[in-house]
Amino acid sequence: MDKQKILNILREEIVPAQGCTEPIAIAYVCAKAKEVLGFMPSKIDIYVSGNMIKNVKSVTIPNSESMVGIEAAVALGLSAGDSKKELMVISDLSKKDIQKAKHYLDTHTINVIHDKSSVKLYIRVEAFYKNDFALVEIKHFHTNITRIEKNKKILVEQICNDIDFKTTKDDRADLSIKTIYSFAKSIDTKEVEDLFDQVIRLNSSIANAGLKEEFGVNIGSLIQKNMNEGFYGKDIRNKCVSFTAAGSDARMSGCSLPVMTTSGSGNQGMTASLPIIKYAQEKKLSKEQLIRGLVFSHLCTIHLKTSVGRLSAYCGVMCAASAVAGGISFLEDASYDTVANSISNNLGNVSGIICDGAKASCATKIATGLYAAFDSSMLALNQKYLQDGEGIISSNVEATIKNIGVLAQVGMRKTDEVILNIMQKKT
Repeated sequence: MDKQKILNILREEIVPAQGCTEPIAIAYVCAKAKEVLGFMPSKIDIYVSGNMIKNVKSVTIPNSESMVGIEAAVALGLSAGDSKKELMVISDLSKKDIQKAKHYLDTHTINVIHDKSSVKLYIRVEAFYKNDFALVEIKHFHTNITRIEKNKKILVEQICNDIDFKTTKDDRADLSIKTIYSFAKSIDTKEVEDLFDQVIRLNSSIANAGLKEEFGVNIGSLIQKNMNEGFYGKDIRNKCVSFTAAGSDARMSGCSLPVMTTSGSGNQGMTASLPIIKYAQEKKLSKEQLIRGLVFSHLCTIHLKTSVGRLSAYCGVMCAASAVAGGISFLEDASYDTVANSISNNLGNVSGIICDGAKASCATKIATGLYAAFDSSMLALNQKYLQDGEGIISSNVEATIKNIGVLAQVGMRKTDEVILNIMQKKT
């Protein structure tokens, strides 16, 4: 695969965001709709897919005085959003902005409509002011605007295949674990150093905040506390899990620090990076080795998520955790076969973990996925791996990844509906 295409994919998929990407995407679309309309809307109709409802329902919007929910994201995007900042759209909220958003919620109509489209990531905002009307729609990708209208005149219309849409730019279909392994081994790390310096800096900052402050269930800091008290061992596995889970504790509970996302998710971005960062620190690896490990884990996460899809009932963190299983073996200078077996081991273990929305307890799933990742790598490094025909495991890692895609997109489709019904208390 062409080197420049892989570099383009990395730079498109690894981007900064403040807060959970689903409510931020809603704020982004609303800020854009207000910009197109030219006025503060007197009424908003927002059409969202079930997965958007699921992922916005319970997560705290950062810097918002603990505001939660679709309506809050709408009001914040309208009151203080800057669409040019994309997933940092409400990164500069002031107390005045928050009060303005709360006043808008109290005095204006926001109609939230569950759009039954098969598109998993879908938002359409229709904004009204007197005789003026604006529409902004995104599909599949958190900032992928596919349609803009002003007073029934189409300003933007992007053709988008709802069935097999994967990306807005370079095709991910040519990625493979073997390609990723070779690329991570051979790339001149200076070509990606700026990107991964930002990953290391931002994601480490929020992990350290999660270790020091009270956020969510505090699983990250509690693992650390129990290591210090002798209940858990002070080993590299517990240190990596504690550091990573702490980042999610903070992010999902409203910490205002930004993170570098991967495949549209901050939790995936932190899971793909923080254990690799901590592992390299503990092993005293060089910066070059660290960057190569990060290149591998992020590209592997992207490859797995391309198969699974942007949003589904399959917990995306398990894709990143499986990438980390391979990444640990990669950092141990293992062969391609061993790295591939590490990934397959983890996919065969944790692929049943569901996504039941973005929330503080996502940190506990990250911990589970990473504990499994260390087991999966350890087994492969000792030449032990799951065999072809054992459940969803196939004859090679690429065939197994395809099986995971079928499981997530076809097998778990009904699961997604049931989860949403439970969350909306319809079951």
